[in-house]
Amino acid sequence: MHKPGDVVLGGLFEVHYTSVFPERTFTSEPRQPSCKGFDTLGFRHAMTMAFAIDEINKNSNLLPNVTLGYSLYDNCGALVVGFSGALSLASGREEQFLLKENCLGAPPVLGIVGDHYSTFSIAISNVLGLYNMPIVSYFATCSCLSDQQRFPSFFRTIPSDAFQVRAMIQILKHFGWTWVGLLVSDDDYGLHVARSFQSDLAQSGGGCLAYLEVLPWDSDKSELRRIVHLIKTSAARVVMVFAHEIHMIQLMEEVVRQNVTGQQWIASEALTTATVLQTPDFMPYLSGTLGIAIRWGEIPGLREFLLQIRPDQNDNDTFGNSMVRQFWEHTFKCRFAPLPGWVEAGGAPCTGQEDLTNVETEFLDVSNLRPDYNVYKAVYALAYALNDMLHCVPGRGPFSGHSCATLQTLEPWQLVHYLQKVNFTTSYGDQVSFDENGDALPIYDIMNWLWLPDGRTKVQNVGEVKRLAFKGEELTINEDKIFWNFEFKESVCSESCPPGTRMARKKGEPECCFDCIPCSEGKISNKTDSMECNSCPEDFWSSTHRDHCVPKKTEFLSYHEPLGIFLTTASLLGTFVCAVVLAIFIYHRSTPLVRANNSELSFLLLVSLKLCFLCSLLFIGRPRLWTCQLRHAAFGISFVLCVSCILVKTIVVLAVFKASKPGGGAHLKWFGPLQQRGTVLVLTSIQAAICTAWLVSSSPVPHKNIQYHNDKIIYECLVGSTVGFAVLLGYIGLLAILSFLLAFLARNLPDNFNEAKLITFSMLIFCAVWVAFVPAYVNSPGKYADAVEVFAILASSFGLLVSLFGPKCYTILLRPERNTKKAIISRGAMKS
Repeated sequence: MHKPGDVVLGGLFEVHYTSVFPERTFTSEPRQPSCKGFDTLGFRHAMTMAFAIDEINKNSNLLPNVTLGYSLYDNCGALVVGFSGALSLASGREEQFLLKENCLGAPPVLGIVGDHYSTFSIAISNVLGLYNMPIVSYFATCSCLSDQQRFPSFFRTIPSDAFQVRAMIQILKHFGWTWVGLLVSDDDYGLHVARSFQSDLAQSGGGCLAYLEVLPWDSDKSELRRIVHLIKTSAARVVMVFAHEIHMIQLMEEVVRQNVTGQQWIASEALTTATVLQTPDFMPYLSGTLGIAIRWGEIPGLREFLLQIRPDQNDNDTFGNSMVRQFWEHTFKCRFAPLPGWVEAGGAPCTGQEDLTNVETEFLDVSNLRPDYNVYKAVYALAYALNDMLHCVPGRGPFSGHSCATLQTLEPWQLVHYLQKVNFTTSYGDQVSFDENGDALPIYDIMNWLWLPDGRTKVQNVGEVKRLAFKGEELTINEDKIFWNFEFKESVCSESCPPGTRMARKKGEPECCFDCIPCSEGKISNKTDSMECNSCPEDFWSSTHRDHCVPKKTEFLSYHEPLGIFLTTASLLGTFVCAVVLAIFIYHRSTPLVRANNSELSFLLLVSLKLCFLCSLLFIGRPRLWTCQLRHAAFGISFVLCVSCILVKTIVVLAVFKASKPGGGAHLKWFGPLQQRGTVLVLTSIQAAICTAWLVSSSPVPHKNIQYHNDKIIYECLVGSTVGFAVLLGYIGLLAILSFLLAFLARNLPDNFNEAKLITFSMLIFCAVWVAFVPAYVNSPGKYADAVEVFAILASSFGLLVSLFGPKCYTILLRPERNTKKAIISRGAMKS
């Protein structure tokens, strides 16, 4: 609907409450959705804007010599339609509009009244706010729209949900209701209300929230059944609803089905005046409902203006004739262009001369103007802002250089500036101004639903709640006028918390309502309604029920567990085998095989292997200071002694071979028994010096580790100096690699010197075990690190023992015929 004027104001209204979108294909042209379901009240809202502009144009004191026009769009209950309408209103602006008598084309839209829904207003303001197009909504209540950083040009004449929530809380506090349920719609309106309600309720200390449920849009029967069952079984007798009519209708149908009585309903402003809920089916349950409603206001002359609306028989679009025709057809159930068979079926054709006073329609009921009154105030707010701008005195203006805005060069942000400062009083006596968030001074009426004996429903005013400029919220209620549908009973918010739990205030709620939170691990409470849980001592942990402390479990590589028993058995077995082999060699020390393989070094090697097996026992059992200090030192020195003997035996094999050649006797002269003992002593002394330096500088110490498991104490040895441990292992590895290389070079000597092959194989096993040990040790927690190290010690020791002494014992015990000087010499001769 359009009306020309010097300045045009836009409007967005819900004249149809649903849209049907055509099916789209890749080949079809895009088509506009069709609007369905004529909304009489939405059309009256639009007509109220038309009336307000007509009234302003007749007022010589407001915007003299300026004629206001309007351009009204129907959002059809669909965001895409409303958004398209908003863009249509805002588009087509030139950089400068020249107001001349011969000007052609539509004048610019300087401000928009609308939209109806919060979600629509958010989307529209997100875009038009970029251009500072002023938008004044009459029904969008989402508290998020108060964010002036995000919506710098958005204003509204309806209180935000933030105040609506505070008004609800004032009612709860007035009646002492501290245990309530909250139902919200699944959209921006409901979800923001839920957050705001939880936050404000906690700050006010006015009560507790029993439950918070989101009502579905899609009439999900199972979900509605669950929600109503929750209402029925909850101890909360007060139910607050922030939703739309369709949500409440679906909810009440299920309430009737489950016969949920005895609830005190508190309705938001979107539901308080909803006549669709005041039916004989619902009122037995909803009678006595309290709610807040948009401030009622009186608009003199509106009814007479509405009665003047008539469709044009010439079918032109004057005054939005197509929209008026739809209203006429909806009201009188007639058709201007009847379809074939319409008249025959009893339908009447429209003449345009029908009398609105002869039909019962809420269109003419101006006794309860609430959203209409907000539309009226929104139009006047824009008009007063424009009027203040036109009365600016040049040189004393608010803009750069104290300049003033003019109608010819007006920018939207300039009108926003004046809109922020607008302050006027309506003919009904209500003051209208906007705060720093674009919200008008809020005021709500408190309504009560009364079910009369004749079946009619009366919604009566029983008070008001408003925010004063400097005094905060003020609540006035006449309790004598309130009708109660049931006898109110007190309810218990929370049961007592048993031992093992603590009382915890629910997030965003006062302390009257609390959860019983189980004490966290390591903490206990041993009395009812404990405010906090107490930590157990360091060596204790909480019991299963968190009501007393018990000693923590300890973990280390123990002699009593299967793994410790296995490793201990393996260690003792290795020690025993070494002793047996040593006894065999001592008993057969005069045989050629024992003498040919350097019996003295063999005996020393067996002793060192026995020490290697025994040192693994230091890693088993609860770590003590002396075991932590001794275990790595004993391990390092034992293995260096062992590997030093192997290295010297390898050098001896090479020396003997070279000495067997002509002129090679000098090799044995310079590496005789004394030099061999000295080499082993020197190499072992170096490792002893490394261990001494490590123990002196940063000695290993026992440690209670609680990092891996909170409920366990893992006893372990800290190595102290990682560098010292690395040098110890590196030195062993260096000697092992050197022995391996020398033995590998001597592997092809004649059979009578074939100990080099055994040394090569044994050192290969040794190196493989310790190369695998490093990553396994680093990645093993707690006692398993010790187990890995013990396993490496035992595996490498058994490898050396079997590789070096297995074949010799086999020959000595089972093939004695080979243990003769003649047999050894003959094998060497055959090899040569």
